[in-house]
Amino acid sequence: MRMKLVIAVVQDKDSNRLSNALVSAGFRATKLASTGGFLKAGNTTFMIGIEDERVHEVLHCIRSNCKVRDQLVTPVSPMGGTTDSYIPFPVEVQVGGAAVFVLPVERFEHF
Repeated sequence: MRMKLVIAVVQDKDSNRLSNALVSAGFRATKLASTGGFLKAGNTTFMIGIEDERVHEVLHCIRSNCKVRDQLVTPVSPMGGTTDSYIPFPVEVQVGGAAVFVLPVERFEHF
């Protein structure tokens, strides 16, 4: 049986909704707490082992439950390292959605 490992990094706000949708659809997933590099915000990384022919179902589930949204953030440190260029007002950035990786699995064992 050919398998894939789907790794999905999602914003914490989408984590519970995606987890419930995966369980409802019959997918088993492992959840890991993770932190994003840019905003230093909490993320959840899902690892899902799935048969090749069902990958599209998992991707549909992720796409349907993880939404991109705009969020205001205030820079936490001066830009470029000098206080002269510090921007003290919020900046709107896009957050959310999902970063998804699909990897081939050479071997799978379940004990």
